[in-house]
Amino acid sequence: MKHFSYNEWLNYVKEETNEKTREEFESHLYTCDECLELYLQAVAVHESSLPILSNESSFTDLVMADIAKQKAASIKPAAQKQTIQTKKPFYQQAAFHYLLAAAATLLLTFSGVFQSLATYASAVEAPHHSKEKKLSVTEGVIDKTFAWMDSLEKKEANKK
Repeated sequence: MKHFSYNEWLNYVKEETNEKTREEFESHLYTCDECLELYLQAVAVHESSLPILSNESSFTDLVMADIAKQKAASIKPAAQKQTIQTKKPFYQQAAFHYLLAAAATLLLTFSGVFQSLATYASAVEAPHHSKEKKLSVTEGVIDKTFAWMDSLEKKEANKK
């Protein structure tokens, strides 16, 4: 990476460089901390020769007013473009979509689709009450173990 000397930065601050060199210096400032320090030193030294503002608040107000004018000038063409572009075909407008959704809802309501969905949903939600209680694997193993132990006790009782 090429670094610039203090004198080169001083020339940059005094605006004694051409446009291409200025752009190169400015892009270099984004990536180099060493040159940024030299630049800040050059600005501090050259600061005394810069013009002094007599009324800083009025200067700020003038700058802000100029920015507002430029912003307003750039917004007007954009606003004119928007009014031209808002003329959409009827099928791209929100009212058409709402009417279409309302018509589909009425059609599905009167055809009974929602009723059948409600019946299906209630059937899915309701637990199946079967006469046989389904046992978990652990309960099944425990029941078989007790049944086996009972059968062993009966055999012992029959032998006596």
